Formats: sequence, C-alpha cells, structure tokens
Amino acid sequence: MKLTSRRESAAKSDWRALAFSALFALLNVSCGASAQPKHAAQQEQATIYFVRNPEPAPDFQLTGLDGKPVSLADARGKIVLLNFWASWCGPCRAEVPDLVDLQTRYKDRLQVIGLIVDDDDMDAIHQFVKEFGINYPVGVAPSELRVQYGGIPALPTSFILDAQGRVVQKHVGLRDPALYEIEIRALLGLPTGVKVETFEDTGQIFLKNADRASQLPGVDLSKLTSEQKKIALHRFNAESCDCGCKFTLAQCRINDSACPVSKALTAKIIGEITAASALPAKSVPAQAP
Repeated sequence: MKLTSRRESAAKSDWRALAFSALFALLNVSCGASAQPKHAAQQEQATIYFVRNPEPAPDFQLTGLDGKPVSLADARGKIVLLNFWASWCGPCRAEVPDLVDLQTRYKDRLQVIGLIVDDDDMDAIHQFVKEFGINYPVGVAPSELRVQYGGIPALPTSFILDAQGRVVQKHVGLRDPALYEIEIRALLGLPTGVKVETFEDTGQIFLKNADRASQLPGVDLSKLTSEQKKIALHRFNAESCDCGCKFTLAQCRINDSACPVSKALTAKIIGEITAASALPAKSVPAQAP
C-alpha cells in the first residue's frame, strides 16, 4: 500500500509540474485559437481551451509510406493528433520525438497521424521516418486536403480531435509537448491539474467560420460605430484578398496576419466607410404646391 501511495503521490506531483509547464507554454507561445491570461500571478490554475461546438474534421483516404491506408475513420474512438509537417522543417523535426513518445505511452487511446506538406524528396522522408523511429502513420497531404484544413500556412500545424472525430483545438508552430499531453489527457478524462474553458471558433480553427469574427488581427475597428463595424465586417467577408491566397479579406487576416495586401485593403475599406459617413446629407428639393 505504501508503494502504491508513493506512486500516486509522485504521479500527482508530476502532473502538477506538468500543469505549470503547460501554463508557461500558454503564456509564452501564442495560440491563435484561444485568449490567454496576461500574468501568471493572476492565474491560480493553468487553463487549456477547446472549441465550444466542435465540427467534424475533414476525412481523407491516403496511402501511407508503408503502403497501408491512412484515414481518420480508422482512428474513430481515439483521440487524434493530426500533424502537418515536412522533413526540411526544423521545428517539425524538433517535435517528432515528442510525438513518438506520446504515441508510445497512449497507444491504446491516441492516434498520431503525420501528413507531409511541400516535401517531394521521398528518399529523405523515408530516411527521416526510419532515423527518428516514427511509430505512427505518415502520408502525403494533397493540396485539396490542405485547403480543407485552412491552407496550412505554417509548419508544423497540428489539430487535436476528440474521440468523435471533431476538431477541438489547432496549434500553429512548435508547442511544448506538455500542452499536447494535457489536452489529450483532458479529452480522455484523465487527471491534468488544469482548468478547461471553451471558445467559439471565429476562424481560428476553420477559416470558413471567419464570418463569425467581430475582430480581426491588425484591423482597427475602434473608431467605427456599431453600424459601420457591421458594414466593414460584411465587406471583409464578401471581398477577396489580392495576394493570391484565394481567401476573403477576413480569412486572409486570420490565416496570415503579416499579409500586407489584406492589411492595406481592410484599412482602405475602413477609410471609405468613415469618409462616407462624413459627407453632408443631400438636401431633398421641395415639392411644388
């Protein structure tokens, strides 16, 4: 009994440390799909964020590097970590050992799937998979699948799916593996020591939901009236960006906040709206008696 108690105590201590590690990651690495606390001192408990009403992940039928089929349907009932990556991508290479470790330790309840993007050197890919001992399915993501998942503007990009195959979170860039593990454990109903909150997807997960957004990255709507803001947001979602992304202006701002084209076009629209409101009202000629 003493041994068991010690193990349980150690496990709790490990997860307390892991929770603080995740909090550090949340505070210091931007996560596009969630609002983060400003100061650790103001937060008694680390917090993770999941989509309030998650949507089904687009399914696919691919052939893996090992010749076996790769699909989300085969992973139904498990938590899925869908990782878009490339062998030439430094951050992608850095996180692979952590993904291998997660797959090993949660193999019965987790399925990591690697989807290769913009990487045509198949010999290098096969060598990479062998060298790093990748123990999860790896396939090449066709362009149409990448579009379904928002275009994948940066690597690595990972999607977390619940056991029903719904996307509950999206992470762009290298993340602390502790954050992935805490999210996985939370979805599995295992102890985490963190608080779980939800948010509405306004384009952070799926760009098609950008029309729900009331604010956009790099777009200052503070000087507009509520009616002007509605007009501006409508135009942002109705007009396309000219940068070649094939997205609406709203989608482009969410997908690539550094895009100078969408930034200039949204600023131009705001200028047009404010200028129009400053024009004097046209007088109506009096009717002849």
